[in-house]
Amino acid sequence: MLTVLIMYLLGFLYAQNSTKRSIKERLMKLLPCSAAKTTSPDIQNSVEDEMEIATVRHRPEALELLEAQSKFTKKELQILYRGFKNECPSGIVNEETFKEIYSQFFPQGDSTTYAHFLFNAFDTDHNGSVSFEDFIMGLSILLRGTVQEKLNWAFNLYDINKDGYITKEEMLDIMKAIYDMMGKCTYPVLKEDTPRQHVETFFQKMDKNKDGVVTIDEFIESCQKVSNDKLI
Repeated sequence: MLTVLIMYLLGFLYAQNSTKRSIKERLMKLLPCSAAKTTSPDIQNSVEDEMEIATVRHRPEALELLEAQSKFTKKELQILYRGFKNECPSGIVNEETFKEIYSQFFPQGDSTTYAHFLFNAFDTDHNGSVSFEDFIMGLSILLRGTVQEKLNWAFNLYDINKDGYITKEEMLDIMKAIYDMMGKCTYPVLKEDTPRQHVETFFQKMDKNKDGVVTIDEFIESCQKVSNDKLI
């Protein structure tokens, strides 16, 4: 079950999308903006031109810097930026819009709470919005990061109050959010106390020193052990 849970956390970009849209389209649909789309052909000509438009509320850092900080090439960043700006002319996306679009990927359940946690994981500076830089850095880890980087990102998602520890209550909130999101796809039908039972099982494996919280080291060690066991 732990492996399945991590799959949902790290593989959300590919989950439950029944259409045949391209990966680029699917990524862009996760981060739209409520502002009206611009139709100016000048904006679509080049990423460099777009960055110079004074009317944009948020302008990303130079592509060269993002290329150095992420695991994407300049060409890939150009493509991603064009799509991001087409969907979000203001350069940022707020939480409510993120929730609305994310719900399209899980029509059989209620993804509101999980999308809230996911948005906070992308919103690294906690200013209530996700910029192109936030999007790229998170996407870089999820798609091309090392196992260690992905687990660090997943730990940050679980650590709801960002105090450096995962409590049973925080893990239970995430578990309930995942089950709510999966909705009718959860089979067999879960009992009301199933999420709490799973949390107790996870903590027995993760909380090595039995102090009631899981540290980043305990989390990574437990997850890596699960992965290694699967390979044996």
